[in-house]
Amino acid sequence: MKIKAAVLRGINTPFSIEELELAPPGPREALVKIKAAGVCHSDWHLRTGSTKYPLPLVPGHEGAGIVTAVGSEVTHVRIGDHVSLNWAANCGNCFYCNRSQPFLCAAYATPNWAGTMPDGSTRLSSNGLPIYHFKMTACFAEYAVVPEVCCIPVPEALPFPLAALIGCAVTTGVGAVLNKARVQAGESVAVFGVGGIGLSSLLAARYAGADPIIAVDTNEEKLALAKSCGATHGLINNADAIGAIRDLTEGRGADYVFEAVGIPAVQEQCLSAARPGGNIILAGLSPMGSVTNFPGALLTRQEKTVAGTYYGSSDMAQDFPRFARMHLEGKLDLSLLISRSYPLENINDAFVEMLSGKIGRSVILFE
Repeated sequence: MKIKAAVLRGINTPFSIEELELAPPGPREALVKIKAAGVCHSDWHLRTGSTKYPLPLVPGHEGAGIVTAVGSEVTHVRIGDHVSLNWAANCGNCFYCNRSQPFLCAAYATPNWAGTMPDGSTRLSSNGLPIYHFKMTACFAEYAVVPEVCCIPVPEALPFPLAALIGCAVTTGVGAVLNKARVQAGESVAVFGVGGIGLSSLLAARYAGADPIIAVDTNEEKLALAKSCGATHGLINNADAIGAIRDLTEGRGADYVFEAVGIPAVQEQCLSAARPGGNIILAGLSPMGSVTNFPGALLTRQEKTVAGTYYGSSDMAQDFPRFARMHLEGKLDLSLLISRSYPLENINDAFVEMLSGKIGRSVILFE
């Protein structure tokens, strides 16, 4: 079938809107009519080359839509299901999957980084030449063929833009707080960077009963948005920020500090923001090859813990529907995360605004 999609053909070049050929789903794959896709820094990293991926490819990994066809061996989704896309395909049977860490499953690592489906081929092409799939989802497109395991059914009452954000930002940010850190009521939290992941972390911290909840960012407009998402205090990230965090936490520093940007210098700053015995949780994705300096002597003497969280340390099949229900029950107001929406044709404008640092999450909407 012919579809319209955003294509990245070269590093530091704009996304181009093209007509591509999309082959039918294989035996364990599904065809999804994309209804919304989030505008995320992870896709921008492809454009800058910070994340290495084969080109040309269709980006987009934070998506949602309706299943319109399934392969002959598909068992857990049906035509008509509303789904959020899971960009971390997992086998369900390996060492990590059996320990409730499907985000670490290596079964699909080779085709994933090769930009193909699990069988090593692509479903996308242009003039007979392959077009690669980002994270096996490639959802900056009207339709996407994805592995069955990448389709997680969500309630039909959930708006598609919010279902899309559950596919990445929400699960990463909320999961960092509830799954990885397991923040308890009364514990102090600081969040550095209040984009989609950081705002989601603030929503989760408020749900957990954390106090105080301190948002740190470089933009005043974002701090106002952060307070609507649960921050009790908003700080501009400057030379005074660490001292201000200590002032707000009785001189100690925060129990939990979440880094939601993926910038090594900010990650290093988070170490100073945590109290002795505190925890630094890295949720932002740093560029490949970058290095963060954490002095070992300080970690030892102050017993600080630095931990990474990938995809919010989530079991996606369980957590996607859980976070959807929490929104529908009024426990997490995910609608606060969305600042703008764009048609696919304006995707380059959406990334320009994302890079301005003034908004929460933008989404691409499809008819």
